[in-house]
Amino acid sequence: MENIMLRYVKAMGISASHNSRRVYLAWDEVSQAAPYTIRKFFRDGTLSITLNSSVVRSMLFLQTDELISKINAVLDQDELFIKDSPKLRKVEKLILK
Repeated sequence: MENIMLRYVKAMGISASHNSRRVYLAWDEVSQAAPYTIRKFFRDGTLSITLNSSVVRSMLFLQTDELISKINAVLDQDELFIKDSPKLRKVEKLILK
């Protein structure tokens, strides 16, 4: 079933938005900051997160490199994350606003 879904996603040309959703889920899981997250945007390896708490943003800012590593580890384990296209990258940069 997973193979069929992945082939469908690739055939329809919606791989990038599918992968963005997987990145957002990984952010929520790793950061535990979903209740404070207002906006998420992912393009070209850059994940931009807008938070409604400056305290949470400051705490997460100190963990930026660790968060990137953990998000990418989650994506490596995610069978639904499409990894076989150069345009579909993992998180390389994290911007907290």
